[in-house]
Amino acid sequence: MAERKKILLRLDPAVHDALARWAADELRSTNAQIEFLLRKALSDAGRLPRGVGRMRPPGRPRKSGEEDDTA
Repeated sequence: MAERKKILLRLDPAVHDALARWAADELRSTNAQIEFLLRKALSDAGRLPRGVGRMRPPGRPRKSGEEDDTA
């Protein structure tokens, strides 16, 4: 996997707080929520490059050997 780019992003504190609350509701970090929204916007605009890796689903990663209890 290619190294991820690091950027400095300046946000209005109220916007950051709203993003952080939204991210918590969806079990994502604020950074993952921003990436999710940017990817969605790129996709909706038809500008998401081909070959872009998929994002990890929200929530905690499963421990090895952990079974799916949704059945």
